[in-house]
Amino acid sequence: MKIAVVGATGLVGREMLTVLNERGFGQEEIIVAASPKSIGKKIAFAGRNLTVISVDDAIAAHPDFAIFSAGASASRQYAPLFAAAGTTVIDNSSAWRKDPEIPLVVPEINIDSAIQAIKKSGNQAIIIANPNCSTIQMVLAISALQREYGIRRIVVSTYQSITGTGIKAVRQLEAEERGEKPEEMAYVYPIHRNLFPHGGDWLDSGYTTEEQKLVDETRKIFGDPTIMVSATVARVPVVGGHSESVNVELKKEYDLDEVRHLIESTPGVVLYDDPAHNIYPMPITAHHKDDVFVGRLRRDPSLPCTLNLWVVADNIRKGAATNAIQIMQALLKKL
Repeated sequence: MKIAVVGATGLVGREMLTVLNERGFGQEEIIVAASPKSIGKKIAFAGRNLTVISVDDAIAAHPDFAIFSAGASASRQYAPLFAAAGTTVIDNSSAWRKDPEIPLVVPEINIDSAIQAIKKSGNQAIIIANPNCSTIQMVLAISALQREYGIRRIVVSTYQSITGTGIKAVRQLEAEERGEKPEEMAYVYPIHRNLFPHGGDWLDSGYTTEEQKLVDETRKIFGDPTIMVSATVARVPVVGGHSESVNVELKKEYDLDEVRHLIESTPGVVLYDDPAHNIYPMPITAHHKDDVFVGRLRRDPSLPCTLNLWVVADNIRKGAATNAIQIMQALLKKL
């Protein structure tokens, strides 16, 4: 099999290569593509060095899959060209997530939407969208609750790792921690010993694009446009993963022990919840792991049918690279 990683020199692209190797694809033909400034660079992979080529050359190589982490504009330009050449695209950017014709997939929840899209196309290559990192961990954590009880409303506040912004943000934090002035500022403000309620671009509504993604993507993945979602996003000086405080109003009353069982039985989710012994998820709990960790599970006494939970996941792994490769693995298994 032939697999292309587009945007292979970036933070998520390199993690995609790591996950590919971990998941048994080390001996496959791996094509690494990136922007013109990176062409010719070498990337170590599974005991060998891969040479970065242009995206056009990667298209001409006719890979079976192209996994994108190159930004929305590159995805809009090149993903359709890969698909037209017979390559199934799994895209990690925001370019295709809102397109009603493009499946938005968390494989543990709705891989069937991608299967149906492929069959609808006559078994042709298609584009599949990888959701936003903060959406992936939240919907996976509560997916069993949606299935069992139905969800009426979600109020979520996120505490998002700077790695979600990319390597420039990591370098800014590291420079600030050393007491140095960063060469480039990824954010308007310092991030060391600070946090700010701002992720993404501002919308006319007063919300940000990161907050709106949690609304739109949750509804699309669950296939329920009636779910009400209110989101607030904050950036925090953390590199291990995103944390979320999630308040969920269900459509019917629940038993808390049953909820615990549903969550811990969800594939890819770990119930990490023993407050008596100070056991709850943190970014260091999730760092370099593929699971979504859930803790601080408790009834909300202020509203009926409502509960609170704390959700943490590595945004570069399950929130991006791992989810994309799990999509590919699920397709290979089912098709």
